[in-house]
Amino acid sequence: MTSRKTLGGRMARWLGIFVTTAGIGASSQAHAATAADQLYERTLMTSADARCRLFKPAVGSALDAARAQARGATLRSGVSEVQVQAVEQRARAKAGVAACNSPDLQTAAGRVRQAFDGYSTMLRMTYPGDRATWQADRSVSATIPIWRLSQPAGFGGDRLVFGLSGRANDMLAVAVFADNAQPYTARLVVRDTLRTQGPYLNARNAKGLAANAAPRNASRVFGAETRDAAPPTLLPTGAKTGLSFRFPREAADAMSRLDPREAATVEFVFTSRTGVDVVRRAYVEVGDFAAGRAFLR
Repeated sequence: MTSRKTLGGRMARWLGIFVTTAGIGASSQAHAATAADQLYERTLMTSADARCRLFKPAVGSALDAARAQARGATLRSGVSEVQVQAVEQRARAKAGVAACNSPDLQTAAGRVRQAFDGYSTMLRMTYPGDRATWQADRSVSATIPIWRLSQPAGFGGDRLVFGLSGRANDMLAVAVFADNAQPYTARLVVRDTLRTQGPYLNARNAKGLAANAAPRNASRVFGAETRDAAPPTLLPTGAKTGLSFRFPREAADAMSRLDPREAATVEFVFTSRTGVDVVRRAYVEVGDFAAGRAFLR
């Protein structure tokens, strides 16, 4: 989207990019305002596109990915979830009353096309986070399973690749275990956004990403729907064999609603010799998962 400096006064007022940041600390206010401005603009234009069909699908998906990325940046800047939702609601309300043939809207749409046309043709994107990185790839294959959005992780001596794969963007956890152990199932544990007011950041007696994972009593748990031998193209680098667990589509929706700073937990469940379940846990940084997912559309 065109920056504040290049927008004329009338256009800037119509877009409403001078977003209030009441309640944000002075030290972070400038950064938060910039991120919130971008969130407002991109939410407004994605909402207007949904009503007026302003953009071709490739440009629309690129804009939506940028909107999701701006949302994550706004949360990272210290703005609360409630404040972010207020910005989004204000943007959607503005888009809802704009006439599709409005000169201001058409001018703004033209600037979006100019800004995102090249972005919409990109096949790959990297979304770095605080501790981990998502790799997005728009390539598809009718015969070879490939990662479309993925993040690797290590846990103990074991390794994991987690993300979306294939034409259907199935959510998978593909794991290799150093001792050749065979879990009988896997679970994805994410914060329940309907029962909590925000992420749990460094709130637990843990290190690394584990410190940013929500406690069990504040989480939703998704059990794996399938357990299969992993295709070689999805295995962690250098691995020859491994297991693939597929989670329900609803799990991807739930993860898209999380704060980028928090972590999701992937649990692998084994049966011990005594018959008691043993769990090994891996942690995945949420980061720009929502932006990467939107990029694939």
